[in-house]
Amino acid sequence: MQITVLADALDQAKPLTADVMRQALVLAGIAFVLGLLVGRPVIDFLIRNKIGKQIRIDGPKTHMVKMGTPTMGGIAIIGVVAVLVMLFLAINQFKFLSLLLPLGILASCGTLGAVDDLLSTVGRAQGGLSARFKLGWLLIIASITAVILYKYLDLHSIYIPFSESPHGYDIGLWYIPIAIFIIVGTANAVNLTDGLDSLAGSTLAVAFATYGIIAYLQGQAPVVPLCFISVGALLAFLWFNAHPALVFMGDAGSLTMGALLAVAALMTGQWLLLPVIGIIFVAVAMSDILQILYFKITGGKRLFKMAPLQHHFELLGWSETQVMMRFLLIGMLGAMMGVALALV
Repeated sequence: MQITVLADALDQAKPLTADVMRQALVLAGIAFVLGLLVGRPVIDFLIRNKIGKQIRIDGPKTHMVKMGTPTMGGIAIIGVVAVLVMLFLAINQFKFLSLLLPLGILASCGTLGAVDDLLSTVGRAQGGLSARFKLGWLLIIASITAVILYKYLDLHSIYIPFSESPHGYDIGLWYIPIAIFIIVGTANAVNLTDGLDSLAGSTLAVAFATYGIIAYLQGQAPVVPLCFISVGALLAFLWFNAHPALVFMGDAGSLTMGALLAVAALMTGQWLLLPVIGIIFVAVAMSDILQILYFKITGGKRLFKMAPLQHHFELLGWSETQVMMRFLLIGMLGAMMGVALALV
């Protein structure tokens, strides 16, 4: 699969993508309705089984009221996306088999995140999987994914905005370690962003919609429904995650949807734009890294009042809703810039 020239894709792939876009948007609407229907039963299941969120003792004091709120709600997002992606495959007579890769991400990362959620909920002494264990499994999943992207989907190029090569530049085997880094990095960045009501879900929805538009412009038929189905499922989750949240997505949702966003970006070939489109995820992850480095270098001083970044602004006096909305606005601006850069 080659990175398609945007200008040519509008002419050559338009008959196909117009039909696929219609299907994708209809499936996105179905994803939203289905997500609303399964949301309450999932929340009730989590409550019955006491799968509630633990809260950091050193976190913002206003978050203590969230203690015990059902977590692992991401399983609803994963289930809806998986079912409707398979439905899209069936409708199109399994013509787009590259979608089996995102389905694998949903299954593998979803399982890893769900296990961590189960072990870190209120009343369980384990405290969740160790960071090293989670990272190890994420590296394994990302490595397998990168090899599939390189070998079986024939993806090994980088598209650079304003460059003289509209087809991108072949980077050969360097593609594999870069893809691994993108998948692991995005999954962890989204996981760190999932600290305020609606923040991760809303910024993810914007990012997926952006890559859905880019995929449409490129004629990347399989990626269009993947992205918009994800948007529909995330919007349904936000119905229950709106402040004050009735449920959190947990690692099952954040790790999985972060990895899925990375795979969507890699499948379009426009992965270099991911830091722009996902500017909030990058800022949150970098704040955490910088806080740790500064703390070690200065012997205990803090660069931010608290990391990740959203908590820093909470301690500055912003309300949780203000932080979420302002971060979302910046995320939307980054998304617009991402589409603009994909067109040059």
